[in-house]
Amino acid sequence: MTSDFSASTAPADAGLVLTPGAVDLAMLRRVQAGGVRLSLDASVRQGMARSQAVVQGILDNDEVVYGINTGFGKLASTRIASGDLAALQRNLVLSHSVGTGEPLAAPVVRLVLATKAISLARGHSGIRPEIVDALLALFNAGLMPVIPAKGSVGASGDLAPLAHMACVLIGEGQATAPDGEVVSGAEAMRRIGLDPFVLGPKEGLALLNGTQVSTALALVGLFGAEDVFASALMSGALSLEAIQGSIKPFDARIHAARGQPGQMAVAAAVRELLEGSEIVPSHADCGRVQDPYSVRCIPQVMGACLDNLAHAARVLRIEANAASDNPLVFTDTGEVISGGNFHAEPVAFAADIIALAVSEIGAIAERRIALLLDTGLSGLPPFLVRDGGLNSGFMIAQVTAAALASENKSLAHPASVDSLPTSANQEDHVSMATFAARRLGEMVNNTAVVIGIEAMAAAQGIELKRGLKSSPLVEAEFAAIRQKVAFLERDRFLATDLEAMRQWALSADLPDALLRLLPSHSPSL
Repeated sequence: MTSDFSASTAPADAGLVLTPGAVDLAMLRRVQAGGVRLSLDASVRQGMARSQAVVQGILDNDEVVYGINTGFGKLASTRIASGDLAALQRNLVLSHSVGTGEPLAAPVVRLVLATKAISLARGHSGIRPEIVDALLALFNAGLMPVIPAKGSVGASGDLAPLAHMACVLIGEGQATAPDGEVVSGAEAMRRIGLDPFVLGPKEGLALLNGTQVSTALALVGLFGAEDVFASALMSGALSLEAIQGSIKPFDARIHAARGQPGQMAVAAAVRELLEGSEIVPSHADCGRVQDPYSVRCIPQVMGACLDNLAHAARVLRIEANAASDNPLVFTDTGEVISGGNFHAEPVAFAADIIALAVSEIGAIAERRIALLLDTGLSGLPPFLVRDGGLNSGFMIAQVTAAALASENKSLAHPASVDSLPTSANQEDHVSMATFAARRLGEMVNNTAVVIGIEAMAAAQGIELKRGLKSSPLVEAEFAAIRQKVAFLERDRFLATDLEAMRQWALSADLPDALLRLLPSHSPSL
């Protein structure tokens, strides 16, 4: 399944200047959303030109340097004649275009183009500035290279998928136009007013080496995880009000005594959400001592998820700004040094951490759905419907939530612990970051459905006990939910309601009390 769960668009006339090394998560969210024009900070062009001059100097001095005038990988010791260097780079791109599977969704490809441009513009890749300009021109024209989703192990960079991107620059491969038309790479280049490039020494390698595809997939996964995290806090607050749960476990003193930052922040956000509720004080003396963990431990569980999302966000922001090519050009000394920055282990770990958080967000929400439906625990009608027996109410919607939560448990198995050697054991340890990040799309969609079911069920529970009002923030969200789905008076076709609520869970159209928790809304990231 491609990562298409976040496809909103920004204002079409918005402009964004990319300064390599200083692009933050909020900017990357805008890149993902589209509708924004990208340009490079003018100060970086000189560095790219100096880097290219170093490469040219190596050729002029007849030096032998890996990636410039040698073969690649296990063939690094094979020198290539100067007359064959253009063919070498073209052959590299074509031979590596071996991806398979469905094309990556537009939000992912937008981030691939932008982060590849950022990486190359760091001035360590020896590539012409004009090639970076072409990547941004494709972005600005809405011409997305067709990049198959599968075929990278996340080690020598995302070789196969980035080769499909690079194919468009040399007039090969395909691109998707804004209207959905699939055009040839040559036609895509014509539409941005350029002839296909004849790649110079190292330019093909610089385009293929790098972690941009795994990073783009992980960023889309991160942003989706943030959205369902915030929506889950809202649905959790709705559930707490529906069962008339205790607010005491959210007391700031409890969380300060432990000191976990995410936990304290989540508890504070829930208190803010419920401020002004008429329901909370109405049952202050009801005698209930403790609610089930799925409600009582929202700060502890969701706070841990928030802390891990924040860590993953820091890793991915750094990676989105990184020079992950190989070899790297250092213009201060004129050296070209081979290393391993293309190994995507940081991205793999970050993606695994996001997967764990996404799975837990859905798992605890599914338990709150079960709580709402259990009349012995919730005090609400069985399965949240008045005429039970004749009507099944939310009975099977909870089954769907359970199925998706269970599926996410399997998908959350760490991908980074796997490795399968490639390239005749030259690449003997790989990260599997691309799969680690790609599965996040499906996981986020699964969790969005679970959160949507919880919010719909909690709204049903609140309405079944209607009398007192909740807080202004919760009541506003209740009204927004009712605009999407009606009260369930009797059984009806619910699949369309579940889809409407999935979209609600991904919309992130929520109070600032929730949005300011998210890493991509933090000025420090």
